[in-house]
Amino acid sequence: MGATNEIVGKSASDQFEIVLNSLADAILTIDAENNFTFANVAAEQLIGISFPILRRKKIQDIIAYDSPLMSLIDQARMKNAVISEYDVNIGNPKIGDLKIDVHVSKLTGDPDTVDDGSLLLQLQQRTIAQKINLQKTYRNATRSVSGMAAMLAHEIKNPLSGIKGSAQILSKSVDEDDKSLTDLICEEVDRICNLVDRMEVFTDHRAIEQKELNIHAILEYVIKLAKNGFGKHVNFVELYDPSLPKTIGDKNSLIQVFLNLIKNACEAVPAKGGHVSLTTSYRQGVRIASVNNNEMLYLPLEICIIDNGPGIPDDIKSDIFDPFVTTKNGGTGLGLSLVAKIIADHGGLIECESEMGKTVFRILLPRAPKQGHDK
Repeated sequence: MGATNEIVGKSASDQFEIVLNSLADAILTIDAENNFTFANVAAEQLIGISFPILRRKKIQDIIAYDSPLMSLIDQARMKNAVISEYDVNIGNPKIGDLKIDVHVSKLTGDPDTVDDGSLLLQLQQRTIAQKINLQKTYRNATRSVSGMAAMLAHEIKNPLSGIKGSAQILSKSVDEDDKSLTDLICEEVDRICNLVDRMEVFTDHRAIEQKELNIHAILEYVIKLAKNGFGKHVNFVELYDPSLPKTIGDKNSLIQVFLNLIKNACEAVPAKGGHVSLTTSYRQGVRIASVNNNEMLYLPLEICIIDNGPGIPDDIKSDIFDPFVTTKNGGTGLGLSLVAKIIADHGGLIECESEMGKTVFRILLPRAPKQGHDK
């Protein structure tokens, strides 16, 4: 009640500003010359520029001239109507890819006044709903692998043991020329057993161990492994937010996640001139239900792994986290499915954006509960 009284006691313009700053959508206004005249808090956070700086700029100073948004602005002025478009990329080299839904409308005051070409822009990030829907898809995919793994372990591994034992006995009585065939049977049985063993990890539904973790320590550990092994040919760029708070989870599981993603990135980049960037930042985050309980989790910790490889083929891009989908010759397609499972078990989200010369795996994780000051 006190907050309501406080708003009522303010001037009309102050009330409107309080309301606009309370909205989750980014609200911007521009004049006829495309100068910014207003930006609410959500717009400042979305674009990454405060309004005192924005008010000294034109929209084309932060949005490319060939951006679809500039065309929508022209259409709104010309048609004198609300113009909407979905999944518009308004990113630039500074902020990266930024896909949003856009609604542009004329901004008018008194109906009797002459229209001065001012516009209101409403920008909505679609990624929240998309990430949650994708997360459900990944969980369903891992459940299907879980059921398959349980079936394979019971129905296949036992007969395979008998086949291998029989082949080993036969190898003692066959000619040397035929011994290579019995050896081949044993090798193939071992290969199938190894595949089943890898899949059995999906049957582990135990709750993860909840410990406070410094994500930078995990990334630095994995980078050290990479530089001394599979990533010797890669130039690593680390851009970390030093004020990033801790997350919660299982250290070994998260090491496995980032080891898998960084190894994939290193294998994707060219032998010469290949680079992999790791970035961390603190974002507004999204609020979803935890996988393991009914608690609502915020996901403000963002970790990105970016490589300059050829990108993921369009025909499998949307299915990259599904089991048995892979771009590697001889790959099983279980690595990214396992990554998706582990991130889901941590109550987090993972997404992938890929084009020629740039692939980004973005992970959102919860922060550890505040208990005094972060160490």
